[in-house]
Amino acid sequence: MNKVLIVITVASILIAVGTVIYARRRQARVMEGLGEMLEQAMNGTFIESAFDETRRSALENRLAQYLAASELSVRNIAGEKNKIKTLIADISHQTKTPIANILLYTEMLQEKNLEQEEAEYVDSLHQQAEKLQFLIASLVKLSRLETGIISLKPEIGDISEAVEQAVDQYREKVTEKGLKLVENYVKADAVFDCKWSVEALCNLLDNAVKYTDSGEITVGVKPYELFVCVKIADTGIGIPEEEQAKVFSRFYRSVKTASQEGVGIGLYLSREILAEEGGYLKLMSKPGTGSVFSAYFPRSISASGDSMSKNSDGKYTGIGDLE
Repeated sequence: MNKVLIVITVASILIAVGTVIYARRRQARVMEGLGEMLEQAMNGTFIESAFDETRRSALENRLAQYLAASELSVRNIAGEKNKIKTLIADISHQTKTPIANILLYTEMLQEKNLEQEEAEYVDSLHQQAEKLQFLIASLVKLSRLETGIISLKPEIGDISEAVEQAVDQYREKVTEKGLKLVENYVKADAVFDCKWSVEALCNLLDNAVKYTDSGEITVGVKPYELFVCVKIADTGIGIPEEEQAKVFSRFYRSVKTASQEGVGIGLYLSREILAEEGGYLKLMSKPGTGSVFSAYFPRSISASGDSMSKNSDGKYTGIGDLE
């Protein structure tokens, strides 16, 4: 009797051990299969038919189906992006020549001896054509940036050089308005795409010059531990607190600035460019006193990737109180 119990016990133990070993080996094979699928998916080489369906577990089958659907979705997105790219190129090309012709003809008419009323109509037409030209150019830039057709290539360099390039484009406008330009640069390395950063800073400068009738425009560069701050301050009309979050929205125009030229894209585009570079844009303003736009550029690649995050309001957090 005792021998029988011993045999049964030993047999049970062997069966249990065998079952555990089999389960672990099966689990290892499943994990190996999942790992192989995920690796191929990350490399962009996943093909569902490459895996034998009869030898896969239910979990592997479901993952394979998910990855196959994801791969198809990626291809569809790529196809749609190419369509958008072609559409943007067509819009840019097809509108460029007609608008250029309108501007040319209106300039020719402005040289004629027209009646006052007719001259006013021509001037208005010319201004609207310029506005349309600027709007289309801005929309093309924005669309290319948002769809990933144009990707920024941030590199470490002296941000003050980009600042100076942007300021040089507005020196004449500042002088024409009788404003004082105060420059306070220091050399400071940051991570940025020079071309697009100049674009972002030009939008901020354009905003400052446009809404400042007297006083000065101050441009400064100041390095911090993680970021370099480029400040553009003006003594213009200022922005009410209730509108400060709205000015970064696409196409937003304040009622107070409706008489000024503009389409409401510049500040939105600047914020998107800064975000793509791992930085952010900050605004401080008081009506009747002026505005200060602070563009923060990361000082290192790690700072650009790890230090910033968006909250539910689309604002960037994680820096603390940089002033």
